[in-house]
Amino acid sequence: MGNLIKGAMTIAVLLFAVVVAYGLVATAPQPEKVELQDVATSIRTLTIAKQQIRLNIRSQGSVTPRTETTLVAEVAGRVEWISANLVSGGYFNQGELLLRLDGQDLQANVERSIASLARALAEAEHSAFEFNRLAELVKNKLTSQSSVEAALRVKRVSDAVVRESKVALKQAERDYQRTEIRAPYDGLVRSKHVDVGQYIARSKTIAQIYSSDSIEVRIPLADSQLSFLNLPLGQRGELPAELQADVTLSTHYGGQYYEWQGKLVRTEAEIDTRTRMLNAVVRVEDNLNDEQPPLPVGLFVHASIAGKLVDDIAVLPRAVIRNQTQVLVVDHENRLRYRDIEILRFDRDEVYINAGLKNGELVNLSPIQTVIDGMHIKPVHQANR
Repeated sequence: MGNLIKGAMTIAVLLFAVVVAYGLVATAPQPEKVELQDVATSIRTLTIAKQQIRLNIRSQGSVTPRTETTLVAEVAGRVEWISANLVSGGYFNQGELLLRLDGQDLQANVERSIASLARALAEAEHSAFEFNRLAELVKNKLTSQSSVEAALRVKRVSDAVVRESKVALKQAERDYQRTEIRAPYDGLVRSKHVDVGQYIARSKTIAQIYSSDSIEVRIPLADSQLSFLNLPLGQRGELPAELQADVTLSTHYGGQYYEWQGKLVRTEAEIDTRTRMLNAVVRVEDNLNDEQPPLPVGLFVHASIAGKLVDDIAVLPRAVIRNQTQVLVVDHENRLRYRDIEILRFDRDEVYINAGLKNGELVNLSPIQTVIDGMHIKPVHQANR
């Protein structure tokens, strides 16, 4: 009987506790509801403004002379005199005397040729007189026809000897003149190979020289770059004037920046089989004007070639590209959207886009790590570049 009473009391206590707990929960104050707000991320944006641009092509190369000559001796002799300008790096003008050989032997040949010509002329005069005299005698039948024919043969031989003597005299005079070697153009000396007192044979190399008024630069161009230039395939010789693109050559030398203007005048006949690149030739015609220093041979320069003009191009920083062919644009609700675009080319830190964007649209510039299509943003406008 006592156990029953204890069990009933335990159950009653538990029921009372449940009722009290329920009452506390039912009468407790309700917490205020907090609505989550969409926090917009601030990003930098750029307004699309399409424009006409020129597709400049960049390359580099070394300066070479347009005209280079190997001076050789046309006659043998001992070097008698050398100009002070005939040294490596020396500058000379067209027609300037660079070297003189001892010409005494050649002068003697000229004198002998003059004497031979005088003798031949005397013989020719005598044979002509003899022929005319016999021709008169044969008319009166005072001599035979065979004697006249013999006199005619002698006259013709004498005339031939005169012509031969005249040619020999001209040759001797030319050889004597060749003892003096003069500059064929304005230029500089690359190297000298003889000196005073040295005996040189015919065809001996005297010096390497090159013209200074016109220089050329060979620059390699890739196939992808050729599409931006008006270069016809298989062009022979120099390009027509209307197709010769303007080229700016530049370099830093001695802590200073220098710039020259030239023309792309031709392309070489063959494509390099190792690099699959085509060599184009840039020419600077007036290399000795007073407005800037001359472009020295051997200098390494950068070349910027003016290519085609194209319209409706959006120029953006290269960093805006995502997934190789997409950018992030801001719609009218200030939400980010992925947009597929068509890239014309990359140029250093810029990208040229020719399809996929419209004027006035906003493009994201900020390097957002995690992007959700449709995420709310706060655009901060950046001025166009």
